[in-house]
Amino acid sequence: MLDLTGDIVDLLRAIADVESVSGDEKALADLVEEALRALPHLEVVRDGDALVARTHLGRAERVVIAGHLDTVPVAANLPSSRKVVDGEDRVYGRGTCDMKGGVAVQLAVAAAVPEPVRDVTWIFYDHEEVDAERNGLNRLSRTRPELLAADLAVLMEPTAAAVEGGCQGTLRVAVRTHGVAAHSARSWLGSNAIHTAGEVLRRLESYRPAEVLVDGLLYREGMNAVAITGGIAGNVVPDRCEVVVNYRFAPDKDESAAVGEVRRLFDSYDVELLDVAPGARPGLDLPAAKAFAAAVGGEVRPKYGWTDVARFSALGIPAVNYGPANPNQAHADDEHCRVEDLFVCRDALVRWLSS
Repeated sequence: MLDLTGDIVDLLRAIADVESVSGDEKALADLVEEALRALPHLEVVRDGDALVARTHLGRAERVVIAGHLDTVPVAANLPSSRKVVDGEDRVYGRGTCDMKGGVAVQLAVAAAVPEPVRDVTWIFYDHEEVDAERNGLNRLSRTRPELLAADLAVLMEPTAAAVEGGCQGTLRVAVRTHGVAAHSARSWLGSNAIHTAGEVLRRLESYRPAEVLVDGLLYREGMNAVAITGGIAGNVVPDRCEVVVNYRFAPDKDESAAVGEVRRLFDSYDVELLDVAPGARPGLDLPAAKAFAAAVGGEVRPKYGWTDVARFSALGIPAVNYGPANPNQAHADDEHCRVEDLFVCRDALVRWLSS
């Protein structure tokens, strides 16, 4: 059984050493469920390999604190180890950064604060590292949205123990150019679609992405070509070329506005929307978010990138990212979590939930 009241470093290592690659979360989910059901102040609900544990104290506010149990595949980096490197005390191993460090903090705080000043919904979910259809939080939002209801959500994504508000939205489109195929020795008989794509790249090169202030945080957008394909042989003038463009947009835009921005940029081209996920506003003007930022301290930053906070935003719940470990270490072979971050995050959540 997981010891939620002992050394948090030992707790992280115990969690990390239970391999839980996406689709294989059951063993860890069983352990987490056992530990949560031993806490009499929590009601525990299991949905597949996702767990929801809630207080029911009749507080004026309810907050969600969520983290995922799964990891990307192991790369000979389990079992975990503890080392001092470059003067930092670290726990190494798959998932220690993304995001079992955050899960360890959740569990330790859930046990340490049985009567929080805000009602708390603790969520531990499955399948975050794979396609959205299997995402456990996505499943709960569709089938049990009442379990996610809250005034604020905190997602324990690695942020190096700093608050990162909301997240950017993201979309990808395929911009296609068309030509006429011909033998390359008689290229004047054809029209080269790859050459025509040069104008697509020039538009991207000259595009100036916006900087947008949302709830006091400055989000920097980005519009980039991320792939290009065309041609079928070394002696054929290509009649087709495709440039895949990724647009990262500020959370003031919805999906329609973001798609419209891309279509305006490539107004004369064949553009196909491949995927889109809206961002999330941080809601830092709301009381619960203000109190959280004050308890944590330090500068609140915008989240550059997309995270599951957007799933809460879609339900009308403002959300922030906050968790131990440097996000640059996520998925790395030498993935690790700073021990100091574990204590900083645990103590900040205890302060916030206790006062």
